Amino acid sequence: MEIREPAIAYGKQKFTISEYLEMENASIEKHEYYKGEIFDRADCKLQHLIVTGNILAGLFYELEGSSFQPFGSDARVHIEKNTLFAYPDISVFCDEIRSLNNDDLNFLNPTVIIEVLSDSTKDYDKKGKFKLYRDIPTLREYILVEPETFNIEAFHMNANGFWELREYTNVDQTLIMPSIQAELPLSDIYKETTLIKSVK
Repeated sequence: MEIREPAIAYGKQKFTISEYLEMENASIEKHEYYKGEIFDRADCKLQHLIVTGNILAGLFYELEGSSFQPFGSDARVHIEKNTLFAYPDISVFCDEIRSLNNDDLNFLNPTVIIEVLSDSTKDYDKKGKFKLYRDIPTLREYILVEPETFNIEAFHMNANGFWELREYTNVDQTLIMPSIQAELPLSDIYKETTLIKSVK
C-alpha cells in the first residue's frame, strides 16, 4: 500500500472525520485520514499484488472453520485514540467485528495487521504507522513483508505485553502467527514472484 501527499485538491487543508467519511463513501478511490489530513493511495506494483494475494489466500485456507476472519485492503480500519483511518493490505479479526457507530464500514478491533512494503512507504510503515497501529487495543501482531526480497519482520505482543520481533529471511522458513494459530511458508508467500523463479 502506498500513500501520496495530502490530497489538497479538495480545496482545504483540514477536514473533520465526518467530512472525510462523507467524501470517502462517495469516492471511487480510497484515501486515508489522520488528524484532519486526507492522503491519496497509489496503485501497487505487480510483486506487491502477488505477495498480498498469496498471503490472503493462505490465511483463508489456514483460518477456515476458526473464529478468525481475514480481509484485504477494502477493509478500512479506524483507530479512535489517534483518529487514523487506514486500509491495511491485510487485516485479521477475531470473533465479533466491531465498527464505528456500528456502521459496518470502519472496523475497530483487528488482531493482526499485515502491510506489504513499497519503497515510498517503507519507513512510514515500519516506524510512524506501527506507532499509530499500537493504539489499537486488540492488536497482537504487526507484520511487514518485503515483496522484492525474502524479508519479513513479524512483531507480536508477548505474554508480558511487550512487542517482540521475529525476522524471516530464508525461503525455507515458515512465518508463524501465534495470535491466530496460523503458519505460512515463505515459499507460499512468495509463490509466482521473480524471487521464487530465480531460486528454482
